Amino acid sequence: MSVELQLLEQTAEAIQSRLNMINAVIADLTYADTALNGLEKEKENAELLVPIGGSSYVKAKLTNVDKLVVGVGAGVSVEKTLPETKDIIKARLGDLEKSRFSLQQQFSQVVEKINEGRSKFEKLVAEMREEKASANV
Repeated sequence: MSVELQLLEQTAEAIQSRLNMINAVIADLTYADTALNGLEKEKENAELLVPIGGSSYVKAKLTNVDKLVVGVGAGVSVEKTLPETKDIIKARLGDLEKSRFSLQQQFSQVVEKINEGRSKFEKLVAEMREEKASANV
């Protein structure tokens, strides 16, 4: 197999890995968006089950739905209103959807090139076998 084909396969694997990461973040942000929509409907002092990981939850009381803490990157979090937080989440989801679409296009192009390369390689191998067979006759 040619070096070019191996590089294309490595590129496809790297793109697929990035797509998997983006899909995981999209799922997380979608979950956050759903939770924010649910919070809008809750009243103060409502009792909630807050996930802490490992399919485990802690009971908590909702004291203030007007202010939320949202991460803005590099380990920094800021206090925002519920509508501001929803806007941030929606913007991130939009950006990630664009990135995912772009990566999917790149992945399709790389896979197409891989398939073309494999076809050429298989054709070359078949031609070499024919030449070898006709030389042995």
